[in-house]
Amino acid sequence: MTQSTVRYETQDDFATEPVRGLPELLPKGERMLWQGAPAWKPLAASAYHARIAALYFGVLLVWRLASGIVHGEAATSILASLLVFTGLAAACVLLLVGLGYLAARTTVYTITSRRLVMRIGIALPMTLNLPFKVIASAAARINRDGTADIPLTLAPPNRLAFLILWPHCRPWSLRRPEPMLRAVPDGARVAEILSTALKAYALGEIAKASPAPAAQAPASSPQPVDVVAA
Repeated sequence: MTQSTVRYETQDDFATEPVRGLPELLPKGERMLWQGAPAWKPLAASAYHARIAALYFGVLLVWRLASGIVHGEAATSILASLLVFTGLAAACVLLLVGLGYLAARTTVYTITSRRLVMRIGIALPMTLNLPFKVIASAAARINRDGTADIPLTLAPPNRLAFLILWPHCRPWSLRRPEPMLRAVPDGARVAEILSTALKAYALGEIAKASPAPAAQAPASSPQPVDVVAA
């Protein structure tokens, strides 16, 4: 598993991973620090907006009921239209919830001592290899339920396509897509693990470049995770 640049590769659905979430064994000296996946309920709510869709359809149902009563429609007519609309609304919401569930089940995030690896994709699984040397900075948004969204800013000229990343990217980061660990359970601990790993990597790179204690990190060195509470 090389670590020089950002790369992604598709995976055969029937291929056997030597380590869960990783297409290859880690190089000698590299350690796995954490591995996990998104929590499916927060993912369905935040990425697929299942909760907003449910509220939207609920408002439409109330409006349809009130409209029928105001216009004096027959109770059977109102009930029939409500039943049809409820069925369609339920199907749409369940589709969004199902997508969130499948996305969470097929995703594996891995933090090692030298990189972040994201195995993503429902229909077409792929693995994103993000060495720490290409991560310019990271942030963490801790949500009320304890999950976290951790977006990563890539150092130029490294770029990834928004459509390849979605929903594992910062919302609306179309011009410069940012990979993101989304709806990660126990988010504060995961953010701390990533922050510690980035610091250790940066210090190691400084030590390689210059053994002097006063040496400063180069501009491209990864920065600690900036944590923000939702």
